[in-house]
Amino acid sequence: MSENDGWRLFRGDRTAREVDFPEAPPWRQFANGAAPGHRVRHRPYLIGRTEADVVSAALHLRRPLLVTGHPGTGKSSLAHAVAHELSLGPVLQWPVNSRSVLKDALYGYDAIGRLRETHLRQERGAAEPDIGTFVRLGPLGTALVPRERPRVLLVDELDKGDVDLPNDLLTVFEEGEFEIPELSRLPEAQSEVPVLTHDPEGGRVTVTRGLVRCREFPVVVITSNNERDFPPAFLRRCVRLNLPDPDEERLRDIVAAHLGDDALSDVDDLLYAFLNRRAPGELATDQLLNAVFLRKGGVNLNAEGLLDAVLHRLGGTV
Repeated sequence: MSENDGWRLFRGDRTAREVDFPEAPPWRQFANGAAPGHRVRHRPYLIGRTEADVVSAALHLRRPLLVTGHPGTGKSSLAHAVAHELSLGPVLQWPVNSRSVLKDALYGYDAIGRLRETHLRQERGAAEPDIGTFVRLGPLGTALVPRERPRVLLVDELDKGDVDLPNDLLTVFEEGEFEIPELSRLPEAQSEVPVLTHDPEGGRVTVTRGLVRCREFPVVVITSNNERDFPPAFLRRCVRLNLPDPDEERLRDIVAAHLGDDALSDVDDLLYAFLNRRAPGELATDQLLNAVFLRKGGVNLNAEGLLDAVLHRLGGTV
């Protein structure tokens, strides 16, 4: 084995060994024992003045921010950057897929679990369980809980959802409230019910007469990869922001922000390879960060096929 082979943790020689794992990239370090949803550290986020002004406009207007751009331009990370800079707590996240429905984002009710627990308690002669134990607010529902300061809600990849989902969101966004029928039907003596929330720290909030109504409209960041168009009525109620692909100067700033100024001393060939390979939507900025991180760790990126594996196209067949 040559001196340059020290970076190879796995050699494929069928020989068992114990190796010392190097430190993980900052963006791949996870908290040990921290509350779910909390990041180990806030990742640096670079944004242009023009784009930052659009974010401020959405905050002033209390309107959802619809963020578009190619993969890797920082659409989802923007929500975390806003929450960090404005000290608004952990981001509430709703990753949208083809099966997502509005109710899931508002609240969930475990009717079967409540029925099972009621039977068990009846057999023991105990009181019926509190219905609030079986109601949990979703990310959107938790964001609408009345507070002095708003929370940040990330609706990630809304364009992957059902075609009617944007329209379903309109009423909630316009009214800033929603009803939980299972609670609104309770007798007056049970008008106030503590329910679980979607917060990473857990906890409960009290819902009165089944109605959740925000005091401050949450900071809503909606991302889209432009896989399909949204209805005009939905677009009219959003502030739109398109994040451009970073140019060479911005890429250097991003590398320095994430990996330190020292990383720029030996990055020109990787940067030019990235720029030469990049076509709209085909490479993401974090792929360049991965390549620079490997270079800093002594990995021989000139090894056959390795650079191609790191800077691979995002679209097409694999």
